[in-house]
Amino acid sequence: MDLTEIYEKGAAYFRQKEFGRLMGYVETGYISDNDRRILDRFTFRQQCIDAKEASTECAVLGVSLSTPVIMSAMTMPIPAMGDDALMQLARGLKTAGSLMWTGTPIPKNLAELAATGVPLVANVKPLKDRDKIYAELDKIVEQNVTWVGIEIDAGQGTKIGDKEMGFDCSPFSINEIRKIKKRVHVPLVCKGLLSREDAEKCMEAGVDLIVVSSHGGHTLDYLPHPLQVMDEIAAAVQGKLEIIVDGGFRRGTDVLKGMAFGASLVGLGRPILYALAAGGEQGVVDLIGGITGELARLMTMVGIPTPDEVHRNILIEG
Repeated sequence: MDLTEIYEKGAAYFRQKEFGRLMGYVETGYISDNDRRILDRFTFRQQCIDAKEASTECAVLGVSLSTPVIMSAMTMPIPAMGDDALMQLARGLKTAGSLMWTGTPIPKNLAELAATGVPLVANVKPLKDRDKIYAELDKIVEQNVTWVGIEIDAGQGTKIGDKEMGFDCSPFSINEIRKIKKRVHVPLVCKGLLSREDAEKCMEAGVDLIVVSSHGGHTLDYLPHPLQVMDEIAAAVQGKLEIIVDGGFRRGTDVLKGMAFGASLVGLGRPILYALAAGGEQGVVDLIGGITGELARLMTMVGIPTPDEVHRNILIEG
C-alpha cells in the first residue's frame, strides 16, 4: 500500500471504533492545526548538480537503523486492535529496520517483543507512587529493552477532549531523574521536552537522549510544535545529547525538516496506528518504507547523502 491508502484506510478504521477517540487531542484541538501549520512553513533548497544517491542508514547510541523514522511512544490502543497486534507491530518495525517504543500501560510481553530483534524502548509515567515507578523500571530493564524512557510531560496526567485519561501523576524533580539514571543500566530517555530549561536540567541529570514532543497533543492545550523550540533546545545541549522529535510528522518531507532542526530520529504516532489498522505487519513495513523512500529521494535532491550531514541551510522559511 502507498501512504495515501494507508492513511485513508487507517483513519476509516478508527472512525468506526469506540477507542477511535484516542486519535483526538486535548481540549480545543489547537495542537493538531498548529502542527501542520508549522511544518508547512518551510520549503527546501534544491541542489541537484553533483547530487549523490542518499543513504538513510543511521546509528544512535550504538543502535543501528535502516532509517531515522521510528515509532513514537505508545501502547494504547494497540492491544485493542487484536491479540497479536503488538507482535505484528514489532515484526513490521524489525523488517523495516526501525525502532519500537511502547508507552503505558507497559506491555506484559516486553521480553517477547524484544526477542523479535527490534530495538525496543519502554516508558514509565511520573506516578505519584514513586515506589511503583522504581518497581516498573526494574521490571522493564529485566525484559532486555534497549533504552528506558520517562515521561516528564505527564506530571498532570493526560487528557483527550474534556476527559482526563491519566491520573495520579506528579512532576519529576531533577534529583528524581538523577536517581532513576543511577538505577537503570541502559540509556535513559527523557520524553516530552519543549523548553531550553528542561533540556538543561536533563543534561544536569545525566540522561542520554531527549525527545522534543507535545505528547501527541494529549497533555496540555496550546503547546508549541517542537520545531518552534528546537533551536533553543539544540543550542542548550550543544550536541552532547541525542535529540528525537515527534509531533504531526506524516511524510518524508516532514522527517527531513525535523532532522534539519537537529533531530537524529523522528517519531511517528498516529501513522503507526493507521498502518497497523490498514495492513497489519505489512502495513507497518509499507509505512516506514514509504516515508523512508520519500526521505531518500529528497535527501538526494537537496545535496544530503547521509543523515549525519543534514543541516539547517536546506530549509527556506517563508
